[in-house]
Amino acid sequence: MKLHALKPAKGATGKSKRIGRGQGSGKGGTATKGTKGAQSRSGYKTKMAHEGGQMPIQRRVPKRGFKNNNHVAYKVFNLGQVEQLAEKYAITEFSFVNLYINNLVAKTDLIKILGNGELKGKYSFRVNAVSKKAKEAIEAAGGTVEIIK
Repeated sequence: MKLHALKPAKGATGKSKRIGRGQGSGKGGTATKGTKGAQSRSGYKTKMAHEGGQMPIQRRVPKRGFKNNNHVAYKVFNLGQVEQLAEKYAITEFSFVNLYINNLVAKTDLIKILGNGELKGKYSFRVNAVSKKAKEAIEAAGGTVEIIK
């Protein structure tokens, strides 16, 4: 094989059509864009989601519900789960660091403790939120609750 003898396969290349370069080219005048209308004129650009007069999908599909921008999403743990996690991972302090180390929460999660279930052990909590029932149950078992921001 000689590098100077290499060339593309037959029919693989051809001259590009030179559009709008005079009548002699066969593609002059309207430059294959047709006679009139927005598409033939300079600066033409379709708008995003334009469907050519058909009702666009964002107007056809009904809108439902409401998204509250002030909603705070918590990673929730019930007292029953807390008891199971304490046995499984040997945790006595439920803080973000301990839960994150054991892959129970993500880096951006906020933690809330709810009062469903029973608490037998004495645990300390450093969390973002606690329900009233959970706080009473934790303190009744001899634990402590600290709310962090």
